[in-house]
Amino acid sequence: MELSANARRVLEKRYLKRDPAGNPLERPEDMFRRVARVIASAETHFGATPEQVAQTEEAFYRLMTSLEFMPNSPTLMNAGRDLGQLSACFVLPVEDSIESIFEAIKHTAIIHQSGGGTGFSFSHVRPKNDRVQSTMGISSGPVSFIKVFNAATETIKQGGTRRGANMAILSVTHPDILEFIDCKADPRSLNNFNISVGVTEDFMAAVEQDLEFETVNPRTGEPAQRLKAREVFHRIAQRAWENGDPGLVFLDRLERDNPTPKLGKIEATNPCGEQPLLPYEACNLGSINLVKMLRRTDSGFEFDWDKFRDTIHLAMRFLDDVVEVNRYPLPQIEEMARGNRKVGLGVMGFADTLFRLEIPYDSPEAERFAQEVMSFMQKEAFAASVALAKERGPFPNFAGSIYDQPGHPPVRNAARTTIAPTGTIGIIAGCSSGIEPVFALAYVRRAFEGDELRVVDPFFEEVARREGWYSEQLIEKVIAHGSCRDLEEVPEKWRRIFVTAHDIAPEWHVRIQAAFQSATDNAVSKTINFPNSATVEDVERAYMLAYRLGCKGITVYRDGSREEQVLSVPAAKSEGAVAQQPRSITPRPRPEVTLGITQKTKTGCGNLYVTLNEDEQGLCEVFTSMGKSGGCAGAQAEAIARLVSLALRSGIDSQAIVKQLRGIRCPHPTWTNGGPILSCPDALAVVIQRYCGDSEEESEEGRSGTLHERALAQSKRAPKLTATLTQLDQMVGACPDCGGSVQYKEGCAICPYCGWSKC
Repeated sequence: MELSANARRVLEKRYLKRDPAGNPLERPEDMFRRVARVIASAETHFGATPEQVAQTEEAFYRLMTSLEFMPNSPTLMNAGRDLGQLSACFVLPVEDSIESIFEAIKHTAIIHQSGGGTGFSFSHVRPKNDRVQSTMGISSGPVSFIKVFNAATETIKQGGTRRGANMAILSVTHPDILEFIDCKADPRSLNNFNISVGVTEDFMAAVEQDLEFETVNPRTGEPAQRLKAREVFHRIAQRAWENGDPGLVFLDRLERDNPTPKLGKIEATNPCGEQPLLPYEACNLGSINLVKMLRRTDSGFEFDWDKFRDTIHLAMRFLDDVVEVNRYPLPQIEEMARGNRKVGLGVMGFADTLFRLEIPYDSPEAERFAQEVMSFMQKEAFAASVALAKERGPFPNFAGSIYDQPGHPPVRNAARTTIAPTGTIGIIAGCSSGIEPVFALAYVRRAFEGDELRVVDPFFEEVARREGWYSEQLIEKVIAHGSCRDLEEVPEKWRRIFVTAHDIAPEWHVRIQAAFQSATDNAVSKTINFPNSATVEDVERAYMLAYRLGCKGITVYRDGSREEQVLSVPAAKSEGAVAQQPRSITPRPRPEVTLGITQKTKTGCGNLYVTLNEDEQGLCEVFTSMGKSGGCAGAQAEAIARLVSLALRSGIDSQAIVKQLRGIRCPHPTWTNGGPILSCPDALAVVIQRYCGDSEEESEEGRSGTLHERALAQSKRAPKLTATLTQLDQMVGACPDCGGSVQYKEGCAICPYCGWSKC
């Protein structure tokens, strides 16, 4: 198999069977054989002979091991194992009752434990402060219940391998819409949820015409208040500009493409937004690697449409077989999933394919190619579903569906195509994610053993070597920038082709999404990237463009707007900056023997004993111990020391650590005969600073000799806290009562704001 080292690492860490001790029991090839065997076993349900099942198994095995197609992660993880849950996407109903809400929470936990993600519409929950008839109390509103779902998710680890993920959608006409828009303004809140505002065609028309719109109490159906549409629209864009949430979902478009409207209304999607589903519906996804649909010619690459057709038909059979052998987590889900047999076949490697076809991502040619690829897939997926219906019968809920019309052929699957994000399966297949542009042409990855691995886009390197402009210096520049757009060493033709996410204007991100959406049954997962310098008005323009071009939803992200950003942009770049993979840092191992000193210093919480130890490369660890006053203060001091030790052994400069800790104040600052100690972290910084300052002047003799001799030499240069400070009344801390600044006067700590004092 053509698996990269990174793909094998991902498989070993998350996908392969393990024994109770955590040791892998299978190789990647064994995993694909396991999956192929289980999925092909569905063929027996339709009268296939053992020989035919074996042939299908071999075809499925080749389909995956060639990296031409990958099913969604739960299928790879769970097929042939005890869990047997193979779907990634679920939607659960949340109705306006305590019973329904907590039933949904229970079902969410079951789904997350099985490896799936969940989406919800909270639009039916009565608004905040509305009457609760049974208790004569008042409702706390949908946002409060979203927090309960979030807390439940926090406690569930998906199948031991995936953290739970959720999507919350609230209609823009709900009276609590403003609270919902703001519910993720604090970046620490609702970390297990994506949120999207469900907007209607009427609302968008009101935005365009600068009109008011009406919110409606879902319990009574009565109008609640009138709001200015543009102000609400601006508020959505403002919050999305700040941290990426909320997104927009165009509710009327979800329902317009609902294939079984008699079974219910589509009001929610899965966590990444690409799969609109009815309540209790599930969907299993799979993606075709477009790079593998190319063939090399004397003049470059061309797209092999015949191979693409064959791959689509085999992938559709695979996904329909997944529906058949899947073990669903709830009986209601099994009934809906088997009744509608929805699947989501999509593509990945789109950006890599454009590179090889020499088409810039941000061009009309790319837009046309996207439409051509997806229209072809839509047509062939439908043909495959019709062929499966002739062989196996249509989906059970076909009667009354949108396909139940004179002259329309029966189809096996109520929906067939989806564009998913393909994060980890893209890594396994060795291609770019979904339809996203690449984030960096070259970056440095630190391996688990601490070695740095330089990763360069293989086709970029191939072209550079072939045309003679490759050099190590060039690759270092590309690593530093993430992009080659401004590098004169790269010919203009290739600078135009090898574009990355932040080289591309937001308009082209939206246009490519819309091109794929135009021929997709379900929806499209795509992030609209903005540079850090983008404005709220830029976000608004992207929203309107997505609406006018027919998208079903939109998610934006402004570079640097979240502290936990996975892909980072190099410093000193703003407009047009390019994202690159951050370097992960592994601390160097702690040696068996270290040597150092212990310094006693006074703090407001008691005496703090700080031990500083060195290895052959310098200061490597810090230990702290509180005197009689341990407790919480002692635990916090120990935690800080452990993190400082990790930083030191990871190569962080000691003065950078001192800078972060120095000056931190607590409610109980104190002083020594040499100066003020504002807190335990401040005391630790003082000791490190003076130790490292003295050690720079250490003689060569202090670095030689036996361990005992070196320890004696170190003890002679132990830090002496002798700094002078005569104006102790200027030292400040934080008042424990009001949080104001504490001043020291005449030997006492006094808060001039509330009168708190301590002498």
